[in-house]
Amino acid sequence: MNGFERHQRSGRVIAAFSGFEADLLRSLASQMVELLRNERAVPSSAQDPFEAMMSDFSGPSTIPEDPVLARLFPTAYLDDDESAADFRRFTESTLRDGKAAAASDIIETLEEAGLPAELTEDGLMIDVELEEPQAMTWMRAFTDIRLALATRLGVEAGDEEFWEALPDEDPRAQAHDIYDWVGWLQESLVEALSA
Repeated sequence: MNGFERHQRSGRVIAAFSGFEADLLRSLASQMVELLRNERAVPSSAQDPFEAMMSDFSGPSTIPEDPVLARLFPTAYLDDDESAADFRRFTESTLRDGKAAAASDIIETLEEAGLPAELTEDGLMIDVELEEPQAMTWMRAFTDIRLALATRLGVEAGDEEFWEALPDEDPRAQAHDIYDWVGWLQESLVEALSA
């Protein structure tokens, strides 16, 4: 793969993925969708009668237990628990849906471009063309995937030497390579959109 490029005539953003790359990207996006749709934060135990009555019409108000979800949906007000709970209650469900839809768009686009349900063919290439709004959707999904990988791996600013020193057979090194690859995809998409 050479990264994303802007097609001069159509203005669309294009990329060609090997079958392996497309399947890996679909797998990452599928895991994101599954995480976002299956994990639910614990609802608050409402003391206020009105709040208890309205609880069926609102989202979760507590921090998600999964560290990836806590990173994807950080606390909005660190010094005000009540405001933080209200903000989470009124926004998290919509944010979850948007993030899941962005990851789903990657899956659908790759499959519409010819990625089979099971990859059996060597040399398969998957060509994608994205209009600018869809490219922005992919960029948001790449951000979420990278945050998820970084959280699971424990990636921190300034720890590049640690990752470079890991032996190739260490599974963390392989997962970090995927993290780097998604970052490279995202960077090439930003550059293509800026062209």
